[in-house]
Amino acid sequence: MRKLNLKRAGAVCLGILILFGTLTGCGSRGDSRSGGTEVVLNEVAHSIFYAPMYVAIEEGYFEEEGINLTLVTGFGADKTMTAVLTGEADIGFMGSESTIYTYVGGTDDYVVNFAQLTQRAGNFLVARTPIDNFSWDMLVGKDVLGGRAGGMPEMVFEYILEMNGINPADVNIDQSIDFGSTAAAFSGGQGEFTVEFEPHATSLELQGQGYVVASLGEDSGFVPYTAFSAKKSYLEKNRDTVQAFTNALQRGMDYVQSHSPEEIAKVIAPQFAETDLQTLTTIVERYYEQDTWKENLIFEKDAFDLLQNILEDAKVLESRVPYKDLVTTEFAKKAAGK
Repeated sequence: MRKLNLKRAGAVCLGILILFGTLTGCGSRGDSRSGGTEVVLNEVAHSIFYAPMYVAIEEGYFEEEGINLTLVTGFGADKTMTAVLTGEADIGFMGSESTIYTYVGGTDDYVVNFAQLTQRAGNFLVARTPIDNFSWDMLVGKDVLGGRAGGMPEMVFEYILEMNGINPADVNIDQSIDFGSTAAAFSGGQGEFTVEFEPHATSLELQGQGYVVASLGEDSGFVPYTAFSAKKSYLEKNRDTVQAFTNALQRGMDYVQSHSPEEIAKVIAPQFAETDLQTLTTIVERYYEQDTWKENLIFEKDAFDLLQNILEDAKVLESRVPYKDLVTTEFAKKAAGK
């Protein structure tokens, strides 16, 4: 039986199912270039954290593989998942916990992960003042701006606290602020610490309003943070398209493994026009040095087991789901030549 703690994760799962019923057939796939097989990709956020994907776009790998890609930003895993379920997007890029939530929620045509991009968390703990010898027990009794309940940023944060012998309940974690708005709230005086993705962490440092004191990616270890997924029916009916898409992604992965942060930053710069090249390079280097990106896209079983450990620790998953149902490695293995 599929069991999920709906008290904490229900807003995610129920919201997806409600929106699935109300949005089917609505919306637009947006502009796309002519030629090739059209694929709409909905990403959870537009972040430098996902550099290999943007390398594949900017280097023309998708076009060379016969894919006419339209990229849409969902601004939240619940919205990205809804786009996939309703057919507004062919492929979703988000935390794999969302695929577990929809599977447990009873969706028949559930969403399957076929390519893992990142292997570490991409957020950082930012303090109001520099801390040379930070330790996680410094957060006990402090006000921290965290992420939404049931989302990977918050669950990984709590996982790290528990790894360091800290009960998350002993930290005053504010989970009420929308994704992407915590940096502005921190600048406005809320919280003593905040958990931030890039470019917000570096922006706070450049403005003198915050200081990165810890990397959640380094302290949590290897975690399957984000992956590409699609409905089971889409994978079955569009195998050649999914393979071509995965091939293009693998070429992006190969590029970041064989080029410097400076070279990577120059390639993806058109995707982040609002960020100057020096800042962009600094952010890429930060992710590069902590070994953020996998060498290949294969979503291994031990990584999926670790993800479920985190969900269980966060008390949002009551019984485990089968790896064989929610992950396929055939496309990633073929793209990697394995």
